[in-house]
Amino acid sequence: MTEKKLKFIDLFAGIGAFHISLEKLGHKCVFASELSYDLRSLYKENYGIDCQGDITKISIESIPNHDVLCAGFPCQTFSKAGNQNGMKEARGKLFDEILKILSYHKPRYFILENVRNLLMHDSGNTWNYISHKLDELGYFFDKRILSPHLINIPQHRERIFIVGSLKSIDIEEMQWPPKEDYVNSVDSILNNDEIDSNLELEKINVLNTWGEFLNELPKDVEPYRPLWSMEFGANYPLDVEWESLPLNEWHKYKGMYGYPLKSCDSLELVFEKLPNYVKTQKGIPPTWKQKFIYNNRTFYKENKKFISKTTLNKIKDFKLESWKKFEWNCPGTQRIFYDKLIQFRGSGVRIKKNNYLPSLVTVSTQIPIIGKYMRYILPEEGARVQSLPEQIKLPETKTASFRVLGNMVNVELVYRVAFQLLKNYNKVPTEETIDIFEEV
Repeated sequence: MTEKKLKFIDLFAGIGAFHISLEKLGHKCVFASELSYDLRSLYKENYGIDCQGDITKISIESIPNHDVLCAGFPCQTFSKAGNQNGMKEARGKLFDEILKILSYHKPRYFILENVRNLLMHDSGNTWNYISHKLDELGYFFDKRILSPHLINIPQHRERIFIVGSLKSIDIEEMQWPPKEDYVNSVDSILNNDEIDSNLELEKINVLNTWGEFLNELPKDVEPYRPLWSMEFGANYPLDVEWESLPLNEWHKYKGMYGYPLKSCDSLELVFEKLPNYVKTQKGIPPTWKQKFIYNNRTFYKENKKFISKTTLNKIKDFKLESWKKFEWNCPGTQRIFYDKLIQFRGSGVRIKKNNYLPSLVTVSTQIPIIGKYMRYILPEEGARVQSLPEQIKLPETKTASFRVLGNMVNVELVYRVAFQLLKNYNKVPTEETIDIFEEV
């Protein structure tokens, strides 16, 4: 590796993805910090290092001098899936802890990672703050949206990588990992097919029903995306404040699946016949929501002659409203789930091609499903898709494992980014990569 080992610190360390990547390049971790006690214990077990706790409680002077600062700082507060409070809440302010360390220790390099929405959060003000502060500290820096699928790993998980150096040459000559032409199928990370299905029967029934729905449509008719079946037959108004509409006005319209609202003698009964996104809407619905609703209604009007009452009644009877939403993201392919990837999300039942594993998320109920075997992916399979070496120990429970896997940065992406960023610090050999599929 390099002629001289660089010292790096691993902040918000989690399972230690940055640690693995930089150690693979020959560098040495001199400090790690992680809020979770369980993950600190696991860090010690995996890497033999005493991982410190809450970074806000650690004196900056006690952090060893280092050459590289690595941090996948908390992203939930910047994510579209979160509350987007950003730097208004404690987690969002943790970036300032990074700034304090950079200001005091002045490491030559840093590598940061977060959700891609960090760029657009708060109309760009969050990124403007970050870039201004890094510039004030004298760093040259660059950023790029990267995803494992760009380097032949079957997971679409777009994240922003921010790299910096006190030397302009490091940034000027850095080459971001190029996009590869091919993406492996998810089969490349799976265990053998002898594993029994662990998918709940009610979810299998949901998938069978949506399969029937697809097969009733003509081959030249693709289902609208996203499909909100609650709008089939509905005609309530879209350009008004729903919560302020009086009862007599509601009586003019139809609710979910064409239910006549004139039969409701109270607003409470009216709202029972409307989708949740109506009940929770404050003010006039945004344009995007109006568009989705209108297009779903149009799709149903044009295709209801193909949709049997039997199938539609099964969909209406689904236990959860999210199961009544459907996202078929495989246009032009066979309308079967056998060769697809499936995910039950709050936004609906999502179907993807088998080289399009969705982002692993921290919610265990949204673990991706392998259509070929009608089972959830296993923690060790999720670890492979995140490029973790086989010897790295995960938390003991499935829920805890996927919480870690959903929060971590992809090891192979970090490795390639770090290789390029650090290549000018002494002599670097020909690039080698981590073959995450070699032991599968």
